[in-house]
Amino acid sequence: MELKNLEYRPVRVKGHFDHSKELYMMPRTMVDPVREAREAGRITSSSESGAYVITPFHCTELGTTILVNRGFVPRKKVNPDTRQKGQIEGEVDLVGMVRLTETRKPFVPENDAERNRWHYRDLEAMARITGTDPIFIDADFKSTVPGGPVGGQTRVTLRNEHMQYIITWYGLCAATSYLWFKKFLRRTPAA
Repeated sequence: MELKNLEYRPVRVKGHFDHSKELYMMPRTMVDPVREAREAGRITSSSESGAYVITPFHCTELGTTILVNRGFVPRKKVNPDTRQKGQIEGEVDLVGMVRLTETRKPFVPENDAERNRWHYRDLEAMARITGTDPIFIDADFKSTVPGGPVGGQTRVTLRNEHMQYIITWYGLCAATSYLWFKKFLRRTPAA
């Protein structure tokens, strides 16, 4: 229950990674504010497709193992053998944003745990596969190491309630117009 109030809040954890149980959320594109500002308004994008590397992280101070989105790797670097320098060993301090589970959106494929292809955050299933607690954080950009995943890949999503606002305000407008019409314009002439 406490985790629900912590989404998008930064937390600091200390521990070590278990690279043998990596998960891959794909396809993904890298969050790069400089590139996104440069390409704003373009019809096409030159962003490269890849994956987010989700790695179990044993928190030594808490005595629990959580899931950490270490960040983005291009498609050709998804295989851990191609990024040996980025496979951090030993104890590290890590800052990240707490994230909650996602529900599958329309037209998004189901997760394929057997092929290790994840399309959305299903914390219960991810935790079951890796033997971790269903706690998930996105590592910040400072966690990036040469040859490893690029951290800081948190995409903030806000609720889009425009349709609800449109219906509410147009409904109020229609009701007010009807009452105004009934009171002032529909008077019957006195005989």
